[in-house]
Amino acid sequence: MKVYTPNTIRNVALIGHGSCGKTVLADAMLLNAGATTRIGTIEDGSTTSDYRSDEIERQISINSTLLAAEFKGHKLNILDSPGFSDFLGDVISSLHAADSALLLLKSVEGVEVGTELMWKQAEDAGVSVVFLVNKMDNEHAEFDRVVEQARDRLSNDIVIAQYPVSKGPAFNTCIDVIDKKLLTMSTDGSGKYEESEVPAEYSNKLEELHQALIEKVAESSEELLEAFFENGTLSDEQLVNGFKAAVLDRKIFPLFCAAARSNIGVSRLMEFLIQYCPDPVTGRTFEAIKGNNEATSIVPDPSGDVAVFVFKTISEAHVGELSLFRVYNGTVVPGIDLINQNNGKSERLNQIFTMRAKERLDVGKVVVGDIGAVVKLKDTHTNNTLTAKSFPIMMPPIRFPDPVMSSAVKARNKGDEEKIGIGLHTMHEEDPAFHVRVDNETGETIILGQGEIHIDVMIKRLKQRFGVDVDLKAPRIPFRETIRKHADVSYKHKKQTGGAGQYGEVYIKLDPQPRGTGYEFVDSIVGGVIAGRFVPAVDKGIQEQMARGVVAGYPLVDVKVTLYDGSQHTVDSNEMAFKTAAQMAFKKAVQEADPILLEPIYDLEVKVPDEFMGDVMGDISSHRGKIQGMDAEGPYQVIRARMPLVELYQYATRLRSITQGRGMFRRTFSHYEEVPYDVQQKLIEEAKAAREEEA
Repeated sequence: MKVYTPNTIRNVALIGHGSCGKTVLADAMLLNAGATTRIGTIEDGSTTSDYRSDEIERQISINSTLLAAEFKGHKLNILDSPGFSDFLGDVISSLHAADSALLLLKSVEGVEVGTELMWKQAEDAGVSVVFLVNKMDNEHAEFDRVVEQARDRLSNDIVIAQYPVSKGPAFNTCIDVIDKKLLTMSTDGSGKYEESEVPAEYSNKLEELHQALIEKVAESSEELLEAFFENGTLSDEQLVNGFKAAVLDRKIFPLFCAAARSNIGVSRLMEFLIQYCPDPVTGRTFEAIKGNNEATSIVPDPSGDVAVFVFKTISEAHVGELSLFRVYNGTVVPGIDLINQNNGKSERLNQIFTMRAKERLDVGKVVVGDIGAVVKLKDTHTNNTLTAKSFPIMMPPIRFPDPVMSSAVKARNKGDEEKIGIGLHTMHEEDPAFHVRVDNETGETIILGQGEIHIDVMIKRLKQRFGVDVDLKAPRIPFRETIRKHADVSYKHKKQTGGAGQYGEVYIKLDPQPRGTGYEFVDSIVGGVIAGRFVPAVDKGIQEQMARGVVAGYPLVDVKVTLYDGSQHTVDSNEMAFKTAAQMAFKKAVQEADPILLEPIYDLEVKVPDEFMGDVMGDISSHRGKIQGMDAEGPYQVIRARMPLVELYQYATRLRSITQGRGMFRRTFSHYEEVPYDVQQKLIEEAKAAREEEA
């Protein structure tokens, strides 16, 4: 593929609710660009973008895919992104690398939960957005209703750039509101269209839409608004330039219509992307961070020092290990040496490519604003910045979503633990929205993701790529033990086995501490009844017993232990004897001090549409949650609650079911709280049974 100048490059992410037609649209765009010979289908797994086995099997996009295409003297870097929220991380990384987003709506269903979610992500990324009402050839297509929904639920700054004259299976004509022409599009799949004058019966509709568009453009700047009031309209030049500026500044969101599977309306949409959507350089500056953590900005310059950002890592057998990067400054050429600013290591970029799904396309260089790929680097991962040695800056990292679901992983076959660990960490590098950690308390390997499908896909990839089988189960809850009363006990440890024996006697007081205070040990020994060298052994013995727990095997917290008396033997006393005496005394004291179990409580913030608020609150209450408050946020209600961690397992699935997939939540640890008596007794019985089984 030839090298394009920055002003002839467009980086566009395709986003939208699942099954809205993004992947088929990408195929149609490639067909119009001459990069493919036909439009594939999801059903037979023949699309260019969804080439991975798990995508073909599930018939959904799981990964974002870079598709480079050449169209009318321009290069389009198309980033086809998943539509399911389980794979939101890939959507966010695509938007981080893009300058524009093409947000697809279905002509029948209109605005769906995924539409709202993707709109929010595009808003957070600050990219320009173009709307496309796709599948206009569906029998029950309702363009006007979809536009009304989008304006009501997304933005009132949506302007109609195309209006369909025909719809349903006969869809092939629409009014171009910008150029005031009738477009008649071929139905043979070629993507061709003809322009003609708008028929008289649609002239009033055209003038209404064109005037609305002019007014929106005029409102986008004081200068244009002044010209509009002075002349009653805008000149063609003012309209075009103002439109481009308003799209760049997110003051206008133009809306088109098409039928991607028939390649109707797609080529005109591509022309619009080239003409009106921002290139990656002109008028742009980008935030960065200097080595001393000071904010700075980059004015992109093709001849400047190189700065690239890795936004995605791919590791697959038929593709090889690749890092996808965007160039924010300078020009990348094969053989260039760069410094990874995240770890200080040097990397050489030997071969550089652009990508069309799994196909590598050789390029001589990658200029500022363009997107490229390099064979996997030694010490570079997603979210790393590579720069020239003389240009020590870092690009802001991608903020991936927090996990909403977790599972414990257990190897099905002994000896696979190391391979599992390597595999899980490799997949985290490729998909930072997928997390893995080892719970130091329980020893369990915990994986965390965006939902059931996300976790299921990762486990299947672990099997396919690393040859290991695992079982999933609910993670063990980190309960705690504590006490509610004072206790005063003594214990004498005396053991004679021939020769030197063991002797140690301790008197201790046990008192509860305020929640979160921790452990306190007080040495109140007077008169030397216990030698000073034995006191640390008492303290150590108690702490070891606290870590093991007393009533149910969970760590014991928030207690004060006072050692105030005891006795020793001149020959048989030693550190081990006093350590044992302390542990036995401590266990005895805990049993007399009204022991209880504590469970972790999490703050929960749930964002749901108004109509689901009652059901969501009912579910929270039925799972021992306590409502803390509510706030309105547009058409949503934000419910603040507290819920035990044990009740949050599978909450993501419950919430999606209750809200038809439109609810979102986040959770953060709050505090520990007493476990209800019935739950506590069950946990104690389970712990007792486990100990008896081990014995």
